Amino acid sequence: MALEDRLAQLRKCLERLREVLGEEKNPIVRDSAIKRFELCFEVLWKSLKDYLEREGILCRSPRGCLKEAFSLGLIDDQDEWLSILNDRNLSVHVYLEELAEEIFERLPSHLKAMETLLAKLEKELF
Repeated sequence: MALEDRLAQLRKCLERLREVLGEEKNPIVRDSAIKRFELCFEVLWKSLKDYLEREGILCRSPRGCLKEAFSLGLIDDQDEWLSILNDRNLSVHVYLEELAEEIFERLPSHLKAMETLLAKLEKELF
């Protein structure tokens, strides 16, 4: 998939996450938001991987790609991105109500960070 197409897919994914975060919270909305967050993260790290490969940098994992993005200045807040990565890894355990609640509360901040990175990638490309 071309990087431009992947970024368009990411933009749509982030819009859908923003949409669900705007709904009144209930367990279904919470779980849907967490699932959409997972999807956004997957598209985002693969977009980042494609961008870095264009720059001659190989990364094979989400953590490696985020580390490279930080070193290039694409990511400003390393702590936020470590939290995003951690929540993505924990999200498979959303059957634990307390954990699901904690992740959900951090999603607006995660969304903002992902939108900021998308804007930087688009600026670099277009």
